[in-house]
Amino acid sequence: MADPLRALVVCGTRPDAIKLAPVIHRLKQESWIQTHVAATGQHREMLAQVLDAFEIQVDENFDVMPEKPDLAYLTSAILTRLDGLLAKVQPHVVLAQGDTTTTFVASLASFYRRIPFAHVEAGLRTSTVWLPFPEEFNRRATSLVAALHFAPTEWAADNLRREGVPEKDIFVTGNTSIDALLHTLERVSAYQPPAEGRMILVTTHRRENWGEPQRRIARAVKRILEQFPDTFAVVPMHRNPVVREVLTAELNHERAFLVEPPAYPEFAAMMKASTLVLTDSGGVQEEAPSLGKPVLVLREETERPEGVEAGAAMLVGTDPDAIFERASRLLQDEKAYEQMAKVRNPYGDGKAAERIVAAIRDRFASS
Repeated sequence: MADPLRALVVCGTRPDAIKLAPVIHRLKQESWIQTHVAATGQHREMLAQVLDAFEIQVDENFDVMPEKPDLAYLTSAILTRLDGLLAKVQPHVVLAQGDTTTTFVASLASFYRRIPFAHVEAGLRTSTVWLPFPEEFNRRATSLVAALHFAPTEWAADNLRREGVPEKDIFVTGNTSIDALLHTLERVSAYQPPAEGRMILVTTHRRENWGEPQRRIARAVKRILEQFPDTFAVVPMHRNPVVREVLTAELNHERAFLVEPPAYPEFAAMMKASTLVLTDSGGVQEEAPSLGKPVLVLREETERPEGVEAGAAMLVGTDPDAIFERASRLLQDEKAYEQMAKVRNPYGDGKAAERIVAAIRDRFASS
């Protein structure tokens, strides 16, 4: 009997781990492939938290995250460690997801060693390589060298086609975040809110919103709380001190609850318990519509326009007046709220991991 194929799955951040967990579990069930998991540690504590929640055992942990954000150090450190691991494992295929520095470096290291790279959540694009920074560059550069492109939607697949990616290398799978969410909700307990009333869930951490944009977001949230006394805000804070300093200074309201990053199951329960979601997170944009939660996207441009086009999300940027006005309408106008809440999620049906593993099997196990 021939030796099984070897796959190396690389993750580095909390979203990486959430979205790759269904793929890892599915791969581990297959006898034709041997799966190794490497964690770069780009998000140290938050990554470990998700791996524990999904019961994923890591074969190699680089733990490379510097005390302060430093893209140059992170890129070079991951590349050096990962190249050594590729030499050791000699995988037939490497998988990573999305647009993180970990994903870009995994694709580059694979390219240097001529190992096929499979890109989960491929084809997301904005109009400029600078927004979001550095994620847009990461995903575009990754697409240049990927052998398999797992696009979550037809819109993402069309982006790849326009860039000249061969049709045979593009697979529309849905987004694995929906797989992870549905799996988690089957096992999670109900969230116990810190106050009574309608809960507004707020997440903001993206680099483009650091500083003044985040201050504007905080001011808008405070204004909403003051205008609607039956509401309260729960704000999970990213561990990055740049983010925390602004949020702790600006969101000083008795009904604004700044909390530590919850484990993913608790965060899924938070989303389910919320009335409204304000976020600059890509993953939350994908997940909240599955729970019937309207989303206000705190960004000037999104690489996930499907939710906006479907009517499940609104792009509001960081202008405090715009955030306040859109949130106020949803909190006051039941018809407007229901119109957004009832939109079918355009990002997937919970079977993305199944499609991804089938494509890998067809490409590599049958060759």
